[in-house]
Amino acid sequence: MYNQEKINPYHAGEKAQQVEAMFDNIAPTYDKLNHRLSWDIDRYWRKKAIRQLAPFRPQAMLDIATGTGDFAILSAQMLKPQRLVGADISEGMMEVGRQKVRRLGLDKTITFEKEDCLNLTYNDETFDAVTAAFGIRNFADLDKGLKEMCRVLKKDGHLSIVELTTPVSFPMKQLFHVYSHTVLPTYGRLISKDTSAYSYLTKTIEAFPQGERMVEILRKAGFGQTSFRRLTFGICTMYFATK
Repeated sequence: MYNQEKINPYHAGEKAQQVEAMFDNIAPTYDKLNHRLSWDIDRYWRKKAIRQLAPFRPQAMLDIATGTGDFAILSAQMLKPQRLVGADISEGMMEVGRQKVRRLGLDKTITFEKEDCLNLTYNDETFDAVTAAFGIRNFADLDKGLKEMCRVLKKDGHLSIVELTTPVSFPMKQLFHVYSHTVLPTYGRLISKDTSAYSYLTKTIEAFPQGERMVEILRKAGFGQTSFRRLTFGICTMYFATK
């Protein structure tokens, strides 16, 4: 069993409001920080996760915890769906995404909607594919969030997740520990002016279930075939599942 309380350092009743406020606060600098802190490797990770869906040609897609829409935008460009919804609790993050989508001329394909990812308003079996990049570790209840993602996915639809993880092998495990506990929170505070956001990021990465444990959780949420693949020495992990 994974430690839900450790994943969610805030009190359960305050979790959603705390996360929403934090991401609203860092929204203007979020993209720049993400790309710099990952040395732009996050773009490669997103492309790998999207390519998992290419053979299935999804036409109706949902991007959960979409943030500023990077994953949604790349999915629209690479997969050409008819409709793609980016869902998030942070209006500040999604407004940045809306501006990017308009600049790219993708506003007829991509829409952003404020949603509680643990209680989605969409009907059962609405989407051909559901995606999530670097967001589900912020769920107050991971099991419930994954069950909701499964519920709105059509039968034989696919889930593609890419998430930050902790490397398991020497020396990357030790190097990543130093980086995540010193460079990441310090640089994050300097750029975003938020004293807690990037310390919180480190806590969620370390506490989040990884690899085989995450696969078991996906199966319990209702998914059938599930698999995972570690990328860049285990700093990131892709998960793929079929309903």
